[in-house]
Amino acid sequence: MKALFEAQEVTKQFANHRALDAVSISVPEQSIYGLLGPNGAGKTTLIRIINQITAPDSGRLLFHGEQLKPEDTNRIGYLPEERGLYKKMKVGEQALYLAQLKGLSKQEATKRLKVWFDKFEIQPWWNRKVEELSKGMQQKVQFIVTVIHEPELLIFDEPFSGFDPINVNLIREEILYLRSKGSTIIFSTHNMASVEELCDHIALIDKSKKILEGSVREIRNAYKSNTYRVEFKGNLRLEEVPDDDFNILKLQNEGELSSAIIKILNGKTGNDLLGRLLPRISILSFNEILPTMNDIFINTVSSNQQQ
Repeated sequence: MKALFEAQEVTKQFANHRALDAVSISVPEQSIYGLLGPNGAGKTTLIRIINQITAPDSGRLLFHGEQLKPEDTNRIGYLPEERGLYKKMKVGEQALYLAQLKGLSKQEATKRLKVWFDKFEIQPWWNRKVEELSKGMQQKVQFIVTVIHEPELLIFDEPFSGFDPINVNLIREEILYLRSKGSTIIFSTHNMASVEELCDHIALIDKSKKILEGSVREIRNAYKSNTYRVEFKGNLRLEEVPDDDFNILKLQNEGELSSAIIKILNGKTGNDLLGRLLPRISILSFNEILPTMNDIFINTVSSNQQQ
């Protein structure tokens, strides 16, 4: 897939701390790209470099295959984890000001803001001061001013922080809609469930280095352990299956609906396990268990930090 943005061998040093060590990522067009890592890994530094808030010591940044330029910031929308609205300004006045900073005329900004304010049900707050809004409503305003100029690249740093479940779902649906309309999104979060729901690709950074990159589907498949969950009718005894090729990790015999988690060894396949089970039980479902992104995150980071 063609990359909208690329970082090539980006390095950044702060005094005695190396924040990024030859980090390379490639963000495909019209995708949601998860930028993951523990606290202090270097994610925020990379985001600040992409936004040209700070510069790398070495490496290249490419936008549409060309060197990233200062004027490209108008084609990028950035929602930082630490929100920043002027508390004493009126909501509508501030939204108009920020939209115009991104190159929109006052007339066009007003038109677009009305659509977004209606969608997020905050139109009645247009003439209220920001400090009068709840934290969640302030975050809605900040989300709107991040996307109002319809940038090609959107960077969201913990976009669900502080939202209740209803508004988390609202923002999630808007992110998916923005991708469907052509936006490319870099999504930084510690919520691995959101990564599985939203992200097409991820990069995992730890101790200033990239240690994992790829599509979510490919990574989950690469880390699978050849373990299956079987739901069945009948009664299965532990001694009926285990041998050198199959190992029951968990067994629940509950009459009408029972289940087992079985690990396959020695190059045997799911078909081999089915052949072993079918004479003994009536199988209702048979599914391979893929590791969660949370499992992969914890195991990969833990292994890296032990090195």
